[in-house]
Amino acid sequence: MKKIQISFIFDSGNIKVNSIEDYSNIRLEIRPDNNSEYFQWFHFRVTGAKGVPLKIVLTNASKAAFPDGWLNYNACVSVDRKTWLRVAETSYRGGELIIEHTPSSNCIYFSYFEPYPLERHNDFLAEAATHNNVKLYSLGESAQGRSMDCLSVGNGKKNIWIIARQHPGETMAEWWMEGFITRLLNRNDKVSSELLQKSKFFMVPNMCPDGSFIGNLRTNWCGANLNREWNNASLNFSPEVYWTIKAMDNNKPSLCMDVHGDESLPYNFIAGSEGIPGYTPKQAKDLEAFLSSYKTASPDFQTEHGYPKDQPNSANLGMCTNYTAHKYKCLSVTLEMPFKDNANFPNLDTGWNGDRSADLGASAIDAIFGIIDFI
Repeated sequence: MKKIQISFIFDSGNIKVNSIEDYSNIRLEIRPDNNSEYFQWFHFRVTGAKGVPLKIVLTNASKAAFPDGWLNYNACVSVDRKTWLRVAETSYRGGELIIEHTPSSNCIYFSYFEPYPLERHNDFLAEAATHNNVKLYSLGESAQGRSMDCLSVGNGKKNIWIIARQHPGETMAEWWMEGFITRLLNRNDKVSSELLQKSKFFMVPNMCPDGSFIGNLRTNWCGANLNREWNNASLNFSPEVYWTIKAMDNNKPSLCMDVHGDESLPYNFIAGSEGIPGYTPKQAKDLEAFLSSYKTASPDFQTEHGYPKDQPNSANLGMCTNYTAHKYKCLSVTLEMPFKDNANFPNLDTGWNGDRSADLGASAIDAIFGIIDFI
């Protein structure tokens, strides 16, 4: 009998092993975010199971933050941590997520979505910082003392802020950022070059580096949901937001994009700030123009499906999009991408993944270029 082992003590690892003796009924639990009850992100490695039919049961799936996220969901699997495919034999039954798979290798990784490791973050930003006129600096420190990395570039008068991964388990957001930044810094891209003459970009690819590293879904080290902290940010509980606001005050945005992932909806869409006090006709007009521009830029983006609009004066100002739209009177949006797949253009092998997120990020250059002259 092969000895199968499960490990999770690595960057973004998350699982609790309850029983592994019966390979046809391996019983696991997803560990909640520290200092919080949220959970849904999982990431673990199985060794010694080549050719062994595995049935892996995540027993507490029904208590996850978004149980509807398990419906029509397929887990991600990789043997080299570079190519991630979907496990077709994934099902949600009786409150449990069941993953059935026969590994082709003695080392295989399972994850909720394609991970974006901290080492890739560091390597990518180091390379980006070698480009002319690009500045890499820290806005401040996270709760555990990690750098709040920010890239700035551009010569224009309009400040564009783009932040991602306030919720650390939403790794597609940082894949999106990689695609966006790569194209923005491409000297041979005429659209990017002209956009950099008209505006200055401030980009924070990972707002929650602590939660990302320790395998949280939604919160930082302290248990703070950063996207509910904007009107009450503090150095003790949500320093990541506190330092970002300080930097925004010094470089007030004309446009703010907050990039996320949605567990349940299989679409790419944008949520605006219609419910903020004093929402202006210009903000409404700019939003409609941006939605139209993004639809033109990418077939993966759509406006038919999304969140209901907030009623007037009902917006939660603890959320980035609402807070920045209200404080700076700018166009501010939340971009959501799926954990599952884009139902309009499904790919059964990969689902929605890192590469497709990066492509959507690159197309946002065209979307912003289409509105930069009047926002």
